[in-house]
Amino acid sequence: MDRRDSLKSMFLGSLGTGLLLTGCNTDVSAPTPEIAKAAEDYFGRTPKEAALIEELNSEQFFNEHEMETLNILCALILPANDEYGSATDAGVPDFLEFIVKDMPHLKTPIRGGLMWLDHASNSTFNTEFQEASEENQKAILDTVAFPDPDKPGWEQPVQVQFFSLMRNLTMTGYYTSEMGIKDLDYKGNQPNIWDGVPEEVLQKHGVSYDPEWIAKCVDQSQRGVTAEWDDEGNLIT
Repeated sequence: MDRRDSLKSMFLGSLGTGLLLTGCNTDVSAPTPEIAKAAEDYFGRTPKEAALIEELNSEQFFNEHEMETLNILCALILPANDEYGSATDAGVPDFLEFIVKDMPHLKTPIRGGLMWLDHASNSTFNTEFQEASEENQKAILDTVAFPDPDKPGWEQPVQVQFFSLMRNLTMTGYYTSEMGIKDLDYKGNQPNIWDGVPEEVLQKHGVSYDPEWIAKCVDQSQRGVTAEWDDEGNLIT
């Protein structure tokens, strides 16, 4: 399994956890008229939310040097392969620029982490991170991506947290981008085709379908027709 496949597995695992946490929500009440109208007019964004997004997009948090470092860092975390581009190609640095403004508590740890990258590179290789060779850049990241608590001089918990945060945000940004969704081969909600219980399973349990019933229920030419029942609960169509 290569680096991209490993990270994809990590992302899908975390996505599955989120579904487990939210999938049991039994609140299926209809949205209020105000929420429904906002969803229709703003595609899921209320006027207040739309105004906030416009305001955040008008600001710039990361300076040019920081954005260049993010371009390199994101591509190192999730590099391109023969079929898809890197996280940077997918626009993840711009995603990070938006996220830190939408979630201000991330500004200090990420900016501080970028400063640490330059400090570590200058101390070890006598050059800023973005000017170092790719081999040296990876060597710096390896110290926080694969930390060894038993190694002498292990005193970098903040740096490890920074890299973990960057890796998580990079994966989130990539796999919610157009490129990342194609990479996942995500098809969205699609109707399936059900032809009934397989015949070998029916035979194993000694049961079979009623021909009249199966003709009504598993007629693919009628997939767009809504089923109807009579007053006694019998299927009509």
